[in-house]
Amino acid sequence: MLPTVKIGDKLIGVGEPVYIVAEIGINHNGDLEVAKQLIDTAAQSGCDAVKFQKRTPELCVPPEQRNQMRETPWGYITYMEYRHRVEFERAEYEEMDAYCRSKNIDWFASCWDEPSVDFVEQFNPPAYKIPSATLTDAALLRYLRNTGRPLVLSTGMSSLTQVHAAVKLLGTDNLVLLHCNGTYPCPPEQLNLRTIMRLAGEFNCPIGYSGHEVGLPTTVASVALGACFVERHITLDRAMWGSDQAASVEPQGLERLVKYIRVVESAMGDGVKRVYPDEKKAMLRLRRRDTLDDACAAD
Repeated sequence: MLPTVKIGDKLIGVGEPVYIVAEIGINHNGDLEVAKQLIDTAAQSGCDAVKFQKRTPELCVPPEQRNQMRETPWGYITYMEYRHRVEFERAEYEEMDAYCRSKNIDWFASCWDEPSVDFVEQFNPPAYKIPSATLTDAALLRYLRNTGRPLVLSTGMSSLTQVHAAVKLLGTDNLVLLHCNGTYPCPPEQLNLRTIMRLAGEFNCPIGYSGHEVGLPTTVASVALGACFVERHITLDRAMWGSDQAASVEPQGLERLVKYIRVVESAMGDGVKRVYPDEKKAMLRLRRRDTLDDACAAD
């Protein structure tokens, strides 16, 4: 029996509808109204969920980076202050939680540290995302597994040996594994989409794709290669300030992406060669002789 994972009320696995996640991440730039507009975009496009990122800056920012200065929309400030500027806290998450429920769309988050897991846990998320950057953080992997919730693990910046080690720690029950390249944006020649099929042969869990490329065709191609979970960053405008904006999909693009994925998954079929009723009409009109069938029967 092919493995499946249930997130919310949706089953993820081969033969199930592709689960499509619009990653808002930190593309809201700390603005709750922008976050709501992005939730609207995802819901209107037909996505199954939106995803945010949650960090505790004091734990996630290396000491040598904390006082580095950078230009931001809030002025010339330290990197640590910038990290706090793009973090939503309880009041914002309560409002986003209610807003997602009003739009009938699930949400969950990538948690980069244990206190962030505790923070998001209070909202009863349907799953957790494990970002590529934390694939080798054994303590965090155990902490997330102990929540008992479905986990989605991205594999960017990781060797197959490291992926095996992470999956061994997590187990394959309630796990979705995503092929990913950690470059933002990623050149098409480095996407290596056939890895989706390699992962499907190596691991007994649903396989998906987290894309950081520019454009839509390669993400759609991931579905033809077997991805049953697809994630892309979204933005209101790729020209907006922020490190993830350039590799994100704008509203009209997201609508097209969801449409293209649904068309491709409907076209995949079951692999059984058959003559369809519409073909029979054409066959009667176009074939003048069926002598090949007679010759095959004689053999």
